[in-house]
Amino acid sequence: MKKIVFMGTPQFSVPILKELNKEYDVAAVVTQPDRPVGRKRKIVKTPVKAAAEELEIPVLQPEKLSGSEEMDAIIKLAPDFIITAAYGQFLPTKLLDAAKIAAVNVHGSLLPKYRGGAPVQYAIMNGDQETGITIMYMVKGMDAGDIISKRAIPITKKDDTESMFAKLSIVGRDLLMETLPKIISNDINPIKQEESQVVFSPNIKRSEEVLDFKQTAFQLDCKIRALRPDPIAFALVEGKRFKIWNAEVVEAKTEIDPGKIFLKDKHHLQIAAGEGTVLQLNEVQPAGKPKKMITDFLNGKQNLQVGDQFIDD
Repeated sequence: MKKIVFMGTPQFSVPILKELNKEYDVAAVVTQPDRPVGRKRKIVKTPVKAAAEELEIPVLQPEKLSGSEEMDAIIKLAPDFIITAAYGQFLPTKLLDAAKIAAVNVHGSLLPKYRGGAPVQYAIMNGDQETGITIMYMVKGMDAGDIISKRAIPITKKDDTESMFAKLSIVGRDLLMETLPKIISNDINPIKQEESQVVFSPNIKRSEEVLDFKQTAFQLDCKIRALRPDPIAFALVEGKRFKIWNAEVVEAKTEIDPGKIFLKDKHHLQIAAGEGTVLQLNEVQPAGKPKKMITDFLNGKQNLQVGDQFIDD
């Protein structure tokens, strides 16, 4: 039975780890350190750590992998494969070379499009109609290794980052399990990535969380879904953060300025956006308040009127 060191952190990685453990000897799991979460800053295990403990697999959590005792321990294990799936740190060349057969990555995009830490978010934000999984050899460069296998799936108008990660996790699990035996038997034809086609998807910056209502309603809806469930897109209302959890494009046209209220009644709040388009807000979170469905928000104390500049310019 081939020996594997598995490296991953979020829920996306868990189905992959569990399936690997059924057919291979997962000698160790490497995941990010436990971090404080929420207002109470409670220390929480990563989803992969919790899964590994259930499976009784040893867990390593180096703060920094390079030069660590944990890296030395991985090398001493002499694994056949090192497999990463959303681990969250770069792997030194010395570690990659420790894999007797291969070091491979389960990446959440159709490479060479969307190298980097936020491929799913960028695919949704840019309005792509599909994304997928790429199984690739790991090299020193970011997501730059040769492609071993790929599988695409559609992105629907209702998908957000959470739903796409859930779908891609299963696709990644299945594609990896199909691909590993082919790597072992050398029944593969790796493809070099075309550098001219490379698109990067760096981690989302805080400055990118803000919504600009000069963009079209379609672009705004894509961004809202891309940033859900975390960190959540926001607009500025009276200079304060106003988070928008859920919205949709309305089939209407307007000549009023972006950010102004196009329609308001007991159950609807529609805002003018760029190029005369209209965005309907469905679930919102005013500054310092819990999130609310739009009906509950409109029933609260506010004096909004059609034509008011609701979103700050």
